Amino acid sequence: MVIAFFCLSALLLPQEPAPDAPQKPLQVPADSEFVQLIEVALPKDVVLEVGGIACRADELFVSTRRGEIWRLQGAYGAAPKCTKWAEGLQEPLGLVDHNGWLWCSQRGELSKLRDRDGDGRMDELVTVSSGWPISGNYHEYCFGPALAPDGMWLTLNKPFGDEPFGRADYRGWAIRIDPVTGAWTPVCAGLRSPCGVGTSPWGEVFYTDNQGEWCATSKFAPLNEGDFHGHPWGADSCKLPASKVAYPGEVKSGMRMDEAVRTLRNYKLPAVWLPYDIIGRSPGNFVWDTKGGFGPYKGQVFCGDQWSAEVFRMTLEKVDGRWQGACYPFMRGLKCGITRVEWGTDNSLWCGLTNRGWGSLGQQEHGLQRLMWRGVEPFDLLEVSALPNGFRVKFTKPVAIASAVAASFEVQSWTYDLHEEYGCAPRDKQTLKVTSAVLATDRLSIDLVIEGLFATRVHQIAGEGLRNDQGRALWHPTAYYTLNAIPQ
Repeated sequence: MVIAFFCLSALLLPQEPAPDAPQKPLQVPADSEFVQLIEVALPKDVVLEVGGIACRADELFVSTRRGEIWRLQGAYGAAPKCTKWAEGLQEPLGLVDHNGWLWCSQRGELSKLRDRDGDGRMDELVTVSSGWPISGNYHEYCFGPALAPDGMWLTLNKPFGDEPFGRADYRGWAIRIDPVTGAWTPVCAGLRSPCGVGTSPWGEVFYTDNQGEWCATSKFAPLNEGDFHGHPWGADSCKLPASKVAYPGEVKSGMRMDEAVRTLRNYKLPAVWLPYDIIGRSPGNFVWDTKGGFGPYKGQVFCGDQWSAEVFRMTLEKVDGRWQGACYPFMRGLKCGITRVEWGTDNSLWCGLTNRGWGSLGQQEHGLQRLMWRGVEPFDLLEVSALPNGFRVKFTKPVAIASAVAASFEVQSWTYDLHEEYGCAPRDKQTLKVTSAVLATDRLSIDLVIEGLFATRVHQIAGEGLRNDQGRALWHPTAYYTLNAIPQ
């Protein structure tokens, strides 16, 4: 009885040992003139604490933290039919529909499942791969899979709190699995709580990580073989024969980011830092908008946040061989935290929700909602890209000439420390002078010349003073650009 109580208590522990925060009411309306929020009606006895989502025509498959997979038929209708397709899994925190199988991560294995006889229940489960070390700590989650040209990728959470069963190797790593042989290879180290892992349209794997110790603020980063992402927890595993990551050396607490880049072997800065409590706290998974589901934002990345119950967007560019880019608010006010997002066949964005134990804004514990673009194009800050002496800021609609001046912008920059403390407030925060603003002839972009531009810093670019020809302000006036390298 005591053991059972201990196990139940562990399951209810929060995902992050974060500072206490009150469950404040949502401040932003859950619907807008540009995005429709659609509630998915579920039977009261169906508990969808979402861990993964996969779409097939008008069907939706949803894995839950309770070890189930639910099948929703007529998923886009007013009342989807919900049936339990599989059960008895261990924390399936991701789903991929591939070659007629549903592939899912479990804590200790990569599985593929299918319904051979067509009766609406899973009747075949194949273990594709297993054997990565697990100590038994409650927080050793396994996220994924992400299907990439070189295999299936999983990200392995590091343990939190006590380690009563000893320490396991390769925690806080990304591993790559051969889907034919099942052989797994540890390819990236230094991850903390890598809740989201996915593949870009060009086949490169990215992940999200949650703020905490040795992770200054949440981030979005590429996963390339041999990379070290800064958390020293699993660094000793770099010395094992199977590792594809060279040992980075001792990670000393308190380094500024530019020092970490200079001194740590293979240290990889993220493509995008996600400023804490500005762009959420706990990013989940993400998708690229390849079909224009969200109108003018085609080609951009959309990500859910498990704490702030929001979807935010990101843009990327490669400068000096390194990914960097910006993040922007998009839609807030869903009914609780978002762990998984997935495009529907109607170009709506499915949002899988869960709150139990992990905590989030919003009053509900779980469920499904969808975001649908209304077809009305806003006046919005579309994208920021780096220039040798500043930034180019693009817009969805023409900017009024009178407002396209340097005084309409405010630019600040800051950096972070790589340290053992939980998270990091902005360090060396500066207000930068915008010396000129040059409006393009089509009035869809402005080139800003900025004094005091430095790499390895986040730049907050706010255009509060901008207006369109109708006198309307930007829907979202602020971007947060992670400048890893200044273009030449």
